[in-house]
Amino acid sequence: MSNFPTIEQEKLAEQFQALGNRHRLAIFEFLARNCCVGTTASEDRMVATVGKLASMLTIAPSTVSHHLKELRTAGLIAMDRNGQERECWVEPEVIQALGRYFGDLLPAGCAP
Repeated sequence: MSNFPTIEQEKLAEQFQALGNRHRLAIFEFLARNCCVGTTASEDRMVATVGKLASMLTIAPSTVSHHLKELRTAGLIAMDRNGQERECWVEPEVIQALGRYFGDLLPAGCAP
């Protein structure tokens, strides 16, 4: 194994650093559990807005926006503007990739 981190390890480190803040972790968990994008054009998108997240966490919307920017930069969430609202969600692939990473850490023969 090389002493130099791989590109995947660098990305994971950025994601873990972003999740290291309790507000960002709470936002990510809420979005992961409650929000996703429909797979067809007829399905409604289940998303959260900055205002909804701010009231849920009882922090200022500007602070929520900062945390969302950090999560987006780390590749953990997706965002889109809908009129004046900023909608955000977690793509299922993000959760699956994190799960695979931790699952791959188990040595062969170890029960999960």
